[in-house]
Amino acid sequence: MIQNVCICGAGTMGTGITELMARNGYYTTLYDLEQHALHKAATLIKNNLAQLVSKGKITGKESADAWSRILFTTDLNHCIADLVVEAIAEEVSAKIALFNQLAEINHSETVFTSNTSSISVTAIAEKIPHPERIAGMHFFNPAQIMKLVEIVHTSFTSQEVVNQLLMVTEKTGKTAVVCKDSPGFIVNRVARPFYLEALRLVEQEAAGITDIDDLIESAGFRMGPFRLMDLIGNDINYAVSESLYESLNKPKRLQPSILQLQKIQSGQLGKKTGKGYYDYTSNT
Repeated sequence: MIQNVCICGAGTMGTGITELMARNGYYTTLYDLEQHALHKAATLIKNNLAQLVSKGKITGKESADAWSRILFTTDLNHCIADLVVEAIAEEVSAKIALFNQLAEINHSETVFTSNTSSISVTAIAEKIPHPERIAGMHFFNPAQIMKLVEIVHTSFTSQEVVNQLLMVTEKTGKTAVVCKDSPGFIVNRVARPFYLEALRLVEQEAAGITDIDDLIESAGFRMGPFRLMDLIGNDINYAVSESLYESLNKPKRLQPSILQLQKIQSGQLGKKTGKGYYDYTSNT
């Protein structure tokens, strides 16, 4: 039974997953190489908990209990848990290296999961001892709010591991979808045309960014493609498009956008940098 969880990577996703786990009763370790990243994560989690209390969604005691369950650390030796969720940079070699380090200090039955949105889980699993305990656990941003989690199994993954992850998602109030390891899994595969066709319309000067977003939102979508890409981060969104394009033998329909690449090259990654397709500097 999973009681202790370790999250590796104190970025946006790792921070959100940490808050989610701690609020739902799991003793949670958040690991990162950089102390400043942990400090930023701690501040964000503390502020989020305070907002939930002020809105009456949780009590002060529930907030304090959740906070008390979190350990922030730069020491990998503290990353001993029943479940590990990796949320570091989208580089397969870095993920494999981290999991191999974790394998040395954890029990052979510790469940290892990656929050990757585009890298083959199989490519990771085949390089790690006991690949049957490895799966994808793909949360969506913001992880503490968005309901969906993709549980990604490889040909190695045991059914027991899938069952344990289903129990975790149920306990944390998430909706789990189990899928086979394939390029983009389900959501990112289906969503590519949503982003890419919107980008092409702008590149061809057929429509403007705001017009497209407003039209899509008026049709019932919570966010238009450009506002959503700014929230996700243009660098992350582009990396997923590029990964899918390469994995599926470069079909023209999935060719990454030059406009989006230019945004990345100019440092306009979206909300996290203050500028993307929109300017957020006036809101800070």
